[in-house]
Amino acid sequence: MARQQKDRRNSMNLEQLAAAKEIIVSTGSGGVGKTTTAAAIAAMAATHLGGRVLVLSVDPARRLANALGLERFGNTETRVPPDAFAAAGVEPRGELWAAMLDTKQSWDDLIVQHAPDAETRDAILGNPLYQNITGKFIQSHDYVAMERLYEIHNTGNYDLIVVDTPPTRNAIDFLDAPERMADFFSSRLLRWLIAPYRSRVVSFASKPFYSVADRILGSQFLSDIAEFFVLFQSMYDGFVKRAQAVQRLVEGPSTSFVVVSTLEAAPAREAEFFMELLAERKLHLGALVLNKVLPRFLLERAGADAARKMRTDPGAVAAALSSLDTDPTLLERVVVEVGENFANYHVVAQREAEQRAEMAKLPGIVATVPTLDEDVADLAGLLQLGAHLWR
Repeated sequence: MARQQKDRRNSMNLEQLAAAKEIIVSTGSGGVGKTTTAAAIAAMAATHLGGRVLVLSVDPARRLANALGLERFGNTETRVPPDAFAAAGVEPRGELWAAMLDTKQSWDDLIVQHAPDAETRDAILGNPLYQNITGKFIQSHDYVAMERLYEIHNTGNYDLIVVDTPPTRNAIDFLDAPERMADFFSSRLLRWLIAPYRSRVVSFASKPFYSVADRILGSQFLSDIAEFFVLFQSMYDGFVKRAQAVQRLVEGPSTSFVVVSTLEAAPAREAEFFMELLAERKLHLGALVLNKVLPRFLLERAGADAARKMRTDPGAVAAALSSLDTDPTLLERVVVEVGENFANYHVVAQREAEQRAEMAKLPGIVATVPTLDEDVADLAGLLQLGAHLWR
């Protein structure tokens, strides 16, 4: 029975995953092709599956625009023009859209939506601490990214949303952000900070703290803190409910995670760590994508045998190539060198195959992409990468 389940899992591919899910979250360590993979999955889905597909970049790096044929894009979803597909030689069945998270704009939109009245809204938007937090506080970026994903999904405008997250360790913060933000706004520390400003009566025990804080930070700074959190707590219930809704969306059956890695030691460890974390949290691990994998022909025994022949009997191989009209001694040296290189690659390919088999125990799908001849710089390149993923 377990064998049958494994066979069914191995028969699936990324195309079927994209067709079955509403949200795919692409995650992995930095520099493994995570952003490009997210864009390639979205481009393939729009081309072959149809519907409206959005690739949402939460990663601050702006690498997607050129590859998608866009000069720039931001918080508002922008459609990839049909001309970009035509230039790539394809006619898509659906539409491809792209958006890049603008933290400040997303927070402002959130405040406008949830503030109980115009006075509270304007007071929060004008508060210096609010402007600092929304612009620089990393947890605010993670939190509002989840909010933005929830908001876009809730519109029902897209059949599939592919999310490009920050590198793996930050992606954990991305997952935890709603719960952490809700915990913070109900914390004892926060109540302690704002208590003196809710009341004119300051307890004897707290006077030394505020006296020192006023001298170090300035009374205006403390006042800004208090004003911000007092105002923000007027929206606390709404934030907690939204955080719970976001959590349900991420944990639900419509969402799946794709972990992207290479077979280098550090990224592979990160990928294994994150896959185990997803399993521990009972989040759906849809696929593992391995980039820059050596081609499979390097594993073939016939190739290894030919390489051994080139190393052990280069004269016979050189004689067979005598029509090249090259110095026989030089030709033998070339034959030996080629044989040595193939043998070395054969060993590395075997190690990769073993590592790939070990990493394949958790995900339902494993997709491999070889090292491409050129960097992905346009939609045609994304679709070429996507073809490897689909297979």
